[in-house]
Order: sequence, then C-alpha cells, then structure tokens
Amino acid sequence: MNSKLKSELAELLEADIITTDTAQKITAYYHTKNEARPNRLFPIFGVLGALLSGLGIILIIAHNWDTMPKTIKTVFAFLPLLIGQIACSYSFIKKKGTAWVASSTTFLVLAVGATISLVSQIYNIPGNINDFLLVWIAITAPLMYLMRSNIAVLLHLVLITWYACSLGYTYRGPTPWWYVLLLAWVVPYYFRLQKQKAASNISGVLNWLLPLSLIIVLGTFPNSQSMGFLMYLGLFGLLYNLGELPVFKHQKLRRNGYTVMGSLGTTTVLMMLSFRWFWEEAGQDSFEPIDTLITSTLYVAALGVLGYLYLNKHLKNFNLFQYAFLIVGVLYLTHSLGYVHNIVLTNVLVAALGLFAIKIGIHKSSYAILNYGLIIITVLIICRFFDTDLDFIFRGILFIAVGMGFFFTNYLLLKKQRNTNVLVTQKTENDA
Repeated sequence: MNSKLKSELAELLEADIITTDTAQKITAYYHTKNEARPNRLFPIFGVLGALLSGLGIILIIAHNWDTMPKTIKTVFAFLPLLIGQIACSYSFIKKKGTAWVASSTTFLVLAVGATISLVSQIYNIPGNINDFLLVWIAITAPLMYLMRSNIAVLLHLVLITWYACSLGYTYRGPTPWWYVLLLAWVVPYYFRLQKQKAASNISGVLNWLLPLSLIIVLGTFPNSQSMGFLMYLGLFGLLYNLGELPVFKHQKLRRNGYTVMGSLGTTTVLMMLSFRWFWEEAGQDSFEPIDTLITSTLYVAALGVLGYLYLNKHLKNFNLFQYAFLIVGVLYLTHSLGYVHNIVLTNVLVAALGLFAIKIGIHKSSYAILNYGLIIITVLIICRFFDTDLDFIFRGILFIAVGMGFFFTNYLLLKKQRNTNVLVTQKTENDA
C-alpha cells in the first residue's frame, strides 16, 4: 500500500470519518491485493537482461573473431540460437511466467538475426539488408503463437516496418507487398488479445504501434503525388472510424491510437490540401491501376466500418471527423468542374473540423481536445497568411480574435467545471 493512501487513512481516522477497525480492513485488503498482483517491472527487466546478455556474448566473440578458425566461428554463430531455443523450450514446458516468456523470446528473436548474419559473413553468402530482414522475419514469425509472447508481436511489427521502409523508400525501389502478408499474420493474435485483454498495457501499446506502422509504410505504395494524398486520407478515415468502435472508444484516449492518429492525420492532410497547388495539379498525374485499387480499398474499408457503426447504432451523435475523408473524395472526383470551389470547400471543412473539436472538448470537459480545435483554426489562418493577399491589419485582427478565442473558451470550460463541482457538492450535502 502506497504512502498516499496511508496518509489519507490517517486523516480519515483523525477526522472520525472511519473507525480503526475499518482502517485495518482497508489496509489488509490492499496488502492482499498487492501481493496477488504480478510485478509489472519483471518482464521489462527480463527483456533488458536478455538484451544485455546477448550483447555481452556478441562482444566477447567479436573480440577474438578474426583469430578463430571457420569451424569454431560456426559453432559460436549457432550458440546464441541454441541458448535461445533452450530458454524458450524451458519457458514453454514449465509454463513459466510473463517475465520468462518475454526474456527468452526476445533473446531467441535476436539470436536468429545474429546467427543469419554471422553465417552469411563466415561463408560469404551474398545478399542485401532486405533479404536478410525478410528471412529473419519469416523464421521468427511463428514465435508469437508458439510462445504466446507479446514481445514477439512488438518485435515482429518493428521488423516488418523496417523491412518495408528499407525496400520501398529506396530510389525506384519495389513495392513491399510482403509487408501486407506479414502484417496480416499479426491480425488473429491482435483480435484475440483485444477480446481477452482489451484493457491490458500491451493492447494499449499495439493500439498505437499498428496504426503507426501502417502510416509509415503506406508512403511506399503510391506512384503519384495526388493519389498518395487520397490514400493517406482514406487510411486516416479508416483509423478514426476504427477508433470509434466500442472496444476502443470506451478506453481512455491515450490508449486509443486509432482515434488520435486518425484525427491528427486527417487534419494534417486536409491542411496541405487547403493550398491551391494540390487542386491545380489534381488529375494531371498519370495514375497506375494499383494506386486506384489501394485507394479504393481503403475508402471501401472506411465506409464498411462506418456502415457497421451505423447498423449497430453506435453513431449516436454526428461526428464530422468520421466523414471528412468521404467529403474530400467526392471533391476530388469533381475536380474537373473547376478547382476554385474545391479550395474554398476544403478550407471550410478544415475550419469546421476545428470548430467541431472545440465543441467535443467543451462537451467532454477536455482542455486537450478544446485547444486541439483552436490549434487547427490557428494553423489554418497561418497557412492563409502566406498564400493570400489579405491586408496586414486584417491578418492582425484574425490573430487577435484567435488569441481571445483561446482565452475565452478555456475560461468558459473552467467555469463549467466549477459549476458542475458546486452542483455535485450541493447534491451530496442535501442527500446527507
């Protein structure tokens, strides 16, 4: 039991709000609860221990590597792999705890990479970093299901993101299609984790890491600039609507990476589309059929999630962020009619998203969301500051208005919270 709770119990005893017997029962309850709760630091220190041990073995071998014969080098190359397999087998057979599983899995994943690289170096096997990463990922991918290891999932996502970026972001590099299959490999594990342990820490981490990986890698797929913006807008629309599913929406915002990244991504892309250059160049790029297919798939998926929310009556209140991708998609399809109205409507949409975020922030009494909406409007005004011929006096008035808006909206929210607290206090006193 922490010191804060002890001091509060002492204060309650001194004020005669609780009896000594009640205080003892509370103390005993929290003492029993803390004993039953597993130490969350054990898996972390276990993983760090595995990393340091692996680095230590590598340093010892590397110091004498050049003087060793090829046979001894091969033995040492496979030694970390053997140790990792023994540790994982022991953890699996003995059904050890989370710390053991995380440590042994981490060691084995790193050992596989070390063994592949060392054997390639010893026998001069040709290849590049992309082939190395793909083989490494393919060998270690089953570990997440065999060991039921969360750390294996995290390492898998990091490795496939590394592979896709290394392959796709090189000059005229091929599209990393293997990334799609390797990401799909994680989906069953992730679904089961959300079903059984949606409130766990690892679920919260994956709720951020999965969409982040998709955002980073998607840039390797488009062949044209304008279609790339639409792809990202479709992805952000999909992420935001996924974040509105009950399994994610009922969690704290810091655990819902889908909603946060979907919202930030949507406003960022729309802010770029609010400039004249995009709509002037729209339709001039040569489109590849695969670009159209990927973009259409993302939009259909986002609409599918939106339809699911509607059919299951989860769309209780209108949320403009859920439809922003669709509005811009319609504008893009009508760009041949002229780009001026598209520019105006895009700017209006960004401003409306800012106002909508302010409304959500006031409704939920959230200073973060409230100021997020104000920042959207401020950034939009700054963007128009550079590409319009507005008078400097008018620009100054706009900035003053936004600054006053920051002050008054935050003041109104603070006043609302104080009034709510007063009403709750009065109701409690009347009930007593």
